[in-house]
Amino acid sequence: MNMKTEQKQKRGSFTGSLGFVLAAASSAVGLGNIWRFPYLAAKDGGGVFLLCYLVLAVTFGFTLLTSEIAIGRKTRQSPLTAYKHIHPRWGWLGVLVSIIPVLILSYYCVIGGWVVKYLSAFLSFQGAATAENGYFSRFTSAQGAPVICFIVYLSLTAVVVYKGVEKGIERLSRVLMPILLLLIIGISIFSLTLSDSQSGVTRTGWQGFLIYVIPDFSGMSWQRFFSILMDAMGQLFYSISVAMGIMITYGSYVKKEVNIVNSVNRIEIFDTLVAFLAGMMVVPAVYTFMGVEGMTAGPSLMFQALPKVFHAMGAIGSIVGITFFFTVFFAALTSSVSIMEAIVSCAMDKFGMRRKRAAISVTALALLLGLVVCLGYNAFYFQATLPNGTVGQILDILDYASNYFLMPIVSIATCILIGWVVKPDFVLDEVTQGNIVFGRQRLYIIMVKFITPVLLSFLLLQSLGFF
Repeated sequence: MNMKTEQKQKRGSFTGSLGFVLAAASSAVGLGNIWRFPYLAAKDGGGVFLLCYLVLAVTFGFTLLTSEIAIGRKTRQSPLTAYKHIHPRWGWLGVLVSIIPVLILSYYCVIGGWVVKYLSAFLSFQGAATAENGYFSRFTSAQGAPVICFIVYLSLTAVVVYKGVEKGIERLSRVLMPILLLLIIGISIFSLTLSDSQSGVTRTGWQGFLIYVIPDFSGMSWQRFFSILMDAMGQLFYSISVAMGIMITYGSYVKKEVNIVNSVNRIEIFDTLVAFLAGMMVVPAVYTFMGVEGMTAGPSLMFQALPKVFHAMGAIGSIVGITFFFTVFFAALTSSVSIMEAIVSCAMDKFGMRRKRAAISVTALALLLGLVVCLGYNAFYFQATLPNGTVGQILDILDYASNYFLMPIVSIATCILIGWVVKPDFVLDEVTQGNIVFGRQRLYIIMVKFITPVLLSFLLLQSLGFF
């Protein structure tokens, strides 16, 4: 048995196209879709944001997704070592890519712990308490409960990664994704049937749905439209799991006979469908019980506004709340697994670790950093003004550093590397292997060389506070 065969067996692989698509889609369908997409859609007026997102998904998102999966499969390496295999002078980019999931995992699992807390509250018939003013802040500022919930969530994530690609990641995805999709569809349909007249004005879920899907450009300035466009572009990073090493890692587990073009198309469709349904779950319900004002709740929408919505529903609100937080928990878990796997893969390829040792080491690191994030709401609490003008503490700083600073830089550099240094044929040769027809080949070349790096540059400049 030669060294390459040994390495392939050590790293594992997906059993086929379906296993890969489900795992990649599971990664994409996480808190980014269930939590972040709805509050951005609500904040940005619904229809206009949705339109921008859909256009960007089939152009900007497709370009980055295709590039990273092709890089992974062609190099058979984790992100830490893949870029050096592409070009000897670009190893530094692999280091940047590998830092991102380390930063994200620490606070993602903390937020996952918050989901565990809310789910347990609804399961123990304490859902009404979550609707009280100050419930969320009292929980996050406590020193015991957030840490316990974080450790529970991190442990579940670690167990899946510890079991490996086929027995852990793929098996989890095959079970959870159908369940997740059914739950999301069920709640989405239910949201459309809602109605409330307590404020003296009757509002319905259908009215909220129309606000969500119909673009309204009346009175909109170019500056406002550009801001919505940048929000939609930033959301795509979360939504399709690019620029954080995940798709390169998963791509390295894809067998050569798998059709990348079809796989990317399926991931795009699945991810966009779930993002759309997530907004359909949340926006009509919030509009029905809280009006347009409730739609401006921002990041607190899921943990502060929605419990009030469930409480306003009456007896059925408890059932809806349980179902909703089960959905969020499943979605979050599949994504945190992919984030941890990206780091574990780097440790295996760079340092020659076996999977179990790498998984334990990464879990210990995530535990240490996650405890710091938890304590950022009490013992280590402070506030800092970030370059984009927002004010935050430790979790917000880590989120800004990874998602608003490093991820755009990584994506710009990747576009330059593929578009201008090694040329697009590096990716095209891998994608079209086996005489596969790549219908969007011309679009890919234009996007990777010109449009995507320009759009990303605007996003980075906005993040740095230049406009």
